[in-house]
Parts: sequence; structure tokens; C-alpha cells
Amino acid sequence: MSECYAVVGGAGFIGSHFVSELLGKGNSVLVVDNFCSGTQKHIAPFKDNPNFELVRANVEDTEELFSLFHGIDTVIHLASNPDIAKAALEPRIDFEQGTALTESVVEASRRAKVKTVLYASGSGVYGDAGETILVETSPINPISTYGASKLAGEAILGAYSFMFGLRSISFRFANVVGGMQTHGVGYDFIRKLQSDPDTLEILGDGSQSKSYVHVTDIVSGVLSAHSKSSSLSNVFNISTDDFLSVNEIAHLAIEISGLKPESVKFEYTGGDRGWKADVPIVRLSANKLKTLGWEARHTSQSAMKSALFDMHNELEGN
Repeated sequence: MSECYAVVGGAGFIGSHFVSELLGKGNSVLVVDNFCSGTQKHIAPFKDNPNFELVRANVEDTEELFSLFHGIDTVIHLASNPDIAKAALEPRIDFEQGTALTESVVEASRRAKVKTVLYASGSGVYGDAGETILVETSPINPISTYGASKLAGEAILGAYSFMFGLRSISFRFANVVGGMQTHGVGYDFIRKLQSDPDTLEILGDGSQSKSYVHVTDIVSGVLSAHSKSSSLSNVFNISTDDFLSVNEIAHLAIEISGLKPESVKFEYTGGDRGWKADVPIVRLSANKLKTLGWEARHTSQSAMKSALFDMHNELEGN
């Protein structure tokens, strides 16, 4: 059965993949984006689809969102500051482009009688737990303003679900990779190698190790939970079962770039993390989502390799 969706931040990397999947299944899709990080290129393939609509708007404008959300069944909220490390220089960015935007989306959804809000949270809500396998009931202790803003968004959604009956699901993503990506460690490595094929700067000591999830698995995971979860308010991790270190990603980037490993010198900035509030090791369990029948099609390695290949070709094309 088709639905009417609003994808807030739909012109971004992850958002555009949601738009493609939803339109392909015959749904109507409204994209709301101010293009501070999204691009017209991401959504260009959809503009002739009669079920697609684009509105350029600022998400903090609750009144405009309220008017746009009339007739919408489900809101997918992806709008936030995409550059996690930027908060080291601009600490308020994650409140202004995170928590405040979520409050606006949720309040507009309540007033417009939207049935469900699907929210992109992140693994940063757990903080630095080392090798501990993290499940949805694990302690939460964010060490970055990004993680704090995501946790605040989850709390807002939970409160609105209890107070007003707005169905909500929060998704704690591992690191998302794929085509059309515009930031992240893999993207940075490909871009740096195109600029200087002889030297590759690596933040930290390269031992940082995390799960990397292909964007298509993120989309399938979110939509699977949307269709199968019966709770009024819920939260799910989305991750793979394996992990990649930054050093391993660097070697994959060299391979994808067509360079010889011995020809590239690694230059480390030092320390066990890339920046002050970086979480060097993340171990997420997606078993809760798997009980609904979801499985990641990609491992961390195959997801990253596919993403690097796409990013390399996209950057070469530019």
C-alpha cells in the first residue's frame, strides 16, 4: 500500500537514496531541503516523476513545515549537521542544526497529524564504550555535541509519542557509506589521494575501528522497521556484524585509486582518535532489527569498497 512521505533533508546523501527507493515502490514523496549540504544533483533523477515534489525550505520554520506536512503519512527526518568534527570549532552547530531542527519537525508533525516520524539518530549517543557490544538498552553517555544532539532528538520524539500519540522510531546508525557521499573518512582518503597520490594524511593512529553500513542497507532497515514494528515509540541500531580500521580503509582507498601500496606514504597526526570527541571503537549490535527479518546485504568491507569505488568515479567525473 502506497504512502505519502516527506523526506526532510531529502537532497542529501542518505536522503536521496530514500527518495529513490520510495518512489520506486509507488509512494508519493515530498523533499524538504534548504540545500546547505544537499545538492540538486542528488535529486535530479526524480524531477520528472509525477509522485515527486521538492520544496526549498528551512527546517527551523515550523509554520512552513506545518503547512507542507498536511496529508503526509510519514516523515523521515534526516536534516542535521553532517560534519561531526565541525563542532570542535563551532560547538553550537549541533544544537542549531540538530536538536532545534528535530523539535521543529516533530511539532510540525504533531500539528499536521502526521502518523509516524522516522528519525536518523546515531551511534554517538552511546559515547566511548570501547569493545563493549552495544544494544539499544546499553548505557548512553555521548561525549560529542553531535551525539548529545541526537540523544536530545530521541528524547523529544519519545515524549511526543507518549503525550500526543505520534508514532516514532529512532535509528542509531553506524557509519553510513555509499554513492553520492560528500564527507567521511573514505571520501576524505579518495579526495586526498587524487590531490596527492604520494602521501596520505591519516587522523589519529589509524587503529580506530568501526562498523560501516551501506546506505542501501540503511534504507532497507529503516523501512523494514517502519512496516513491522508495532510499538508507539521504538529505537533500533543499524549496523553490520564486522568492522574496519582506518588503516584498512586507507589501503582500500589506495587500491580503488589504482595506486601501488608501497608508493603511498602514510602520515599520522597521532593519538588514538581522529579528533577530540571522536569515538575510536564502536561495536553495535543490530540483533533487535534482525528479529523483524532485516539483514544487511553488505559487510563493512564490501560496503566501504563499493562506496570508495563510487566516490572515486564521482570525483573523477567532476
